[in-house]
Amino acid sequence: MPSRKLGGRYTIQDKIGTGGMAIVYRGLDEVLGRTVAVKIMLPQYANDQSFAARFKQEAQAAAALQSPYIVSVYDWGKDGDTYYIVMEYLRGTDLKSGIRKHGALDCRKVAQIGSQISQALTIAHRHDIIHRDIKPQNIMVQPDGNIKVMDFGIARAKNSHLTADNSVLGTAHYVSPEQTQGRDLGPTTDIYSLGIVMYEAATGRVPFDGDDAISVAYKQVNEPPMPPSQINPLVDPALEGIILKCMQKNPADRFQSASELYHVLRDYMAGRMQSVNEATAVVATTPTSHMRRMPDDYAKTRTRQQGGRSRSKTSTTGNYRKSATQEELDRRRRRNTIMGVILALVGIVCIGGLLFALVGRPQTRTVPNLVGLTQDDAVTQIKQSDYFKVGTIKEEYDSNLEEGKVIDQDPDEGRSAREGTAINLWVSKGPEPAKSVTVPDLTNMTPTEADAELGRVGLIGQTGDSVFSDTVESGRIAQQSPAGNTTAKAGDTVSYQLSKGAETVDVPYVVGWTRDEAKRALEEAGFTVVETQEESDSYGVNVVFYQSVTGKANKGSEVVLTVSTGSSKVDVPYVYGMSESEARSTLSNAGFNVYSISVHSDSVAAGYVVSYSPNGAQTRGTTVEIQVSVGPEVPETPEEEPTEEEKTDKSDSEDQSDTEDESSSATDASDGDVSATDAEKDKDKQSSESSS
Repeated sequence: MPSRKLGGRYTIQDKIGTGGMAIVYRGLDEVLGRTVAVKIMLPQYANDQSFAARFKQEAQAAAALQSPYIVSVYDWGKDGDTYYIVMEYLRGTDLKSGIRKHGALDCRKVAQIGSQISQALTIAHRHDIIHRDIKPQNIMVQPDGNIKVMDFGIARAKNSHLTADNSVLGTAHYVSPEQTQGRDLGPTTDIYSLGIVMYEAATGRVPFDGDDAISVAYKQVNEPPMPPSQINPLVDPALEGIILKCMQKNPADRFQSASELYHVLRDYMAGRMQSVNEATAVVATTPTSHMRRMPDDYAKTRTRQQGGRSRSKTSTTGNYRKSATQEELDRRRRRNTIMGVILALVGIVCIGGLLFALVGRPQTRTVPNLVGLTQDDAVTQIKQSDYFKVGTIKEEYDSNLEEGKVIDQDPDEGRSAREGTAINLWVSKGPEPAKSVTVPDLTNMTPTEADAELGRVGLIGQTGDSVFSDTVESGRIAQQSPAGNTTAKAGDTVSYQLSKGAETVDVPYVVGWTRDEAKRALEEAGFTVVETQEESDSYGVNVVFYQSVTGKANKGSEVVLTVSTGSSKVDVPYVYGMSESEARSTLSNAGFNVYSISVHSDSVAAGYVVSYSPNGAQTRGTTVEIQVSVGPEVPETPEEEPTEEEKTDKSDSEDQSDTEDESSSATDASDGDVSATDAEKDKDKQSSESSS
């Protein structure tokens, strides 16, 4: 599935979650360049025609829900046999994981989460959308602490008639009694599930558990929940009352709208306990099934006092089963109590009627809605009424209303109040300033590792276009903005780019180009140029005659250029007629070796160069031979002609010499034979020794 593109637009990346009906992937919207979450339906649902029709209707409905506390649905479609939904990609962790990791949350945090979920449900219910699967797994806690309600994928419009039944699709631990019984569902169904979510957040555990879904569903219908304060003593009475009213078995005994629940939670967070106590004073615990009657003595009226907040409860840890005699006594006691209460009420009514007759009915007016007005406009409206008066004005941080506007009032709008009632106002100071954090260095991290590291310091990651990198392997982070170890504000977005690996490109062939032309061409192609210089007989000065890399190479790699400093040959100096020492010095200084010979010369004085070789352009280090004059050559003196008498004496002398030579030759011949024989013996001896 990864690397697949849906709708020609959404590239599927890594898997980030699996549900009962779909698999969720991280994806990239290539049109807008943003990271998205793509939920792909499992094949068994995608092949169901009735599901496909319902999927289309509900995807369109979910896309219409706009709230800061609902995950945005951007798009939906079908690609081949696959149905998909494209949603906002969320960073953070789901509430279930947070509770498992940290345990029970403090009361104010529970109320804040419940308030934001209530606002999300208010928007959905106004569009006639019932979520039906409110549970901590579908509540995403973002790095800034706010929540987003996810997974309207099994939500169903109230007026939808595409399913033959109203089967239970939620999780057994969080479903309402009417869901388990297949009854019609309304907004109070989501309120019941939200009550269980707040119960778990406040205590660290679900109110009903069992070995299987059936046993849990049975308890949802028939058993009362243990009061949260008996599990976690830090849960205060006011919040406990809100939670237990949400979890009433009878839908009519719960808060009747998410908006009503939101206002009560807002009163709780603002410290208006009188309003909270009034909203939760009557807590009914009547079961919605006749399968088993709930013990009547469980849900006794709790008394609350705003100062000491004393309360009385009946423990639920004992055994509910009583003997028949005890049950009869209890029934009589309850009957007597009820009769006493009725008589007391009759007396109160009579007294009230008498007072009304004497004094007259007090006048009341409806409190105007001041939320959203500027502080000045709200104060002006109160004063102009000539009926109410301005109460206290307090400022609070609020991310939903701009600075200077009223975010809350007491009494609430729409309530009846007597003349002279003071209306207290809470005015926005704007969003709470984010704290400064250090941006982590994400280099070489995977997207999952990066998101976890950013979430740890309250930052949000966003994937940008992939880039080539010579140093980071494909699929890991190569660049980011802002850079690592810089300062940012909590909640800021850090954009990061994944590596596509090293980019391979053609290396321009620049041999024969001038140094400047070659360097410019290589750098424009993305390479680093290193220059060396050498002499060259074939290339002119500043011309490239060698490059280290050709063909294809990684962009950014190094290319070595060898640039010519000119030819290494020089002209042999003209040394004809120079003295030998002067010629040697001149040739040596020009880079040549010198070899000299002496010659006679009739034209060049002794000690001076007659000629040299080679000449013209030669490589330095070549040996040049110079011929140095020793002067002209001197002729020999001629001999005198002998006289006739000298010629005769010479002839006689030569004859005698010939006779002696013949005698000597005979002797030499004899000696030569001996020498030859001896030589042969010596040769044979040497051969014998060699063979040995």
